[in-house]
Amino acid sequence: MIRLLLADDQALVRGALAALLSLEGDLEVVGEVSRGDEVAEACRTLRPDVVLMDIEMPGLDGIAATAAVRRAVPGTRVLVVTTFGRPGYLRRAMEAGAAGFVVKDTPARELADVVRRVAAGLRVVDPALAAESLAAGLTPLTDRETEVLRAARDGGTVADLAATLHLSEGTVRNHLSAAIGKTGARTRAEAVRLADTNGWL
Repeated sequence: MIRLLLADDQALVRGALAALLSLEGDLEVVGEVSRGDEVAEACRTLRPDVVLMDIEMPGLDGIAATAAVRRAVPGTRVLVVTTFGRPGYLRRAMEAGAAGFVVKDTPARELADVVRRVAAGLRVVDPALAAESLAAGLTPLTDRETEVLRAARDGGTVADLAATLHLSEGTVRNHLSAAIGKTGARTRAEAVRLADTNGWL
């Protein structure tokens, strides 16, 4: 029996996944969590073989939660199952230690097969997304430019960003300017949108 933990902030999605996967004779859902910062502790307690991990969750995103699971319970494998099939997310999830990455519109029978393959020690990635990720390449942004764009998501002035990030206003302007240039955007808001769409943030 393959023991599964479902990590998704949408109760309806968790319920649907649990119902579909429980129809398979060799799969057992042993727990569900709705927050990213609850996943590692649930893995310590429940010892699932595979975590089905969403990316966008409160508390901790699925990529950071994947890294936390890999540190806390190295024997548990993580399969990212997300609505957001973005190349940057795929790359970051795999770097964090995910064993697989598929999108939520994967047919139920196919998802069950992916779970089995991940549990068996294989790496499984949505082929179309893998090709897109290779074509997109690595993020052009530095860590600091990424940090500044993340902070800029909520708007705010350069002074606000500088205060939040403990940087000078000139440094924030320089990083924003570099990020705008690298993303091919015309404005700060467009740079945030483009970087987000590519999964770089």
